[in-house]
Amino acid sequence: MKKRTAFFGAILSLIPSGQPLIFKTGIILSNVATISVLSEQVNAESAEFYFDRAFEKGENGDYYGAISDYTKAIEINPKDAIAYYNRGWNKGSLKDYYGAISDYTKAIEINPKYINAYNNRGINKRKLKDYYGAISDYTKAIEINPKDALPFANRGYAKNLIKDYSGAISDYTKAIEINPENADSYNNRGFSKSKLKDYYGAIADYNKAIVINPQYALGFFNRSIAKENIGDVEGACVDAKKAVSLGENDAKNQNWIEKNC
Repeated sequence: MKKRTAFFGAILSLIPSGQPLIFKTGIILSNVATISVLSEQVNAESAEFYFDRAFEKGENGDYYGAISDYTKAIEINPKDAIAYYNRGWNKGSLKDYYGAISDYTKAIEINPKYINAYNNRGINKRKLKDYYGAISDYTKAIEINPKDALPFANRGYAKNLIKDYSGAISDYTKAIEINPENADSYNNRGFSKSKLKDYYGAIADYNKAIVINPQYALGFFNRSIAKENIGDVEGACVDAKKAVSLGENDAKNQNWIEKNC
């Protein structure tokens, strides 16, 4: 009989690119400064034109076009952290993870407190299997804003990938304290508990994930495996079948149902 494997959900989510900037004009302090300020204003408005057009292109899935326009905006205003951030977001959407990391790094150089840039850079590092680098970025994001659930959840995800299940549980617990309505956090903490053979604790977490999202196929699938591990084959069958009805098409799960239910 093929053994089934529990999965932890994709809590990772790139924070969407920033909204177009509205105000980027100089303040006229004196008549003498008027000419230079107006010149800066023209440049700023040109940068905004490319920025806003890039934003629309990115939102509509034209990532190459968005990158081109953000590049033009950056050429005009190389101190615009959001333009680098947004270009990184579009590069990540094209799976150019190294390019995305480079842009997020530049955004952070300009604004060292740019929490979203740390989070997104961490995600791209994770996609390149640089799990420790990702954890470092999530940790920095948490230092900047310890009341944001997402970096805790993302760090927990990365810790699962390096098999630090106790550390992952700690991070998911913190994410849940901040945002108790995220089904993925409960599911992923349940996965970590299962890896430590705390099957009853895992089941409790899967229960909560399913209460939050009754259509959560992954929660039913993972709960089925946990129930199997405590000898509740009947309950495992019910959950396995429910997962299939909700679209969970894991081949090993199908084979398990045929042999055990």
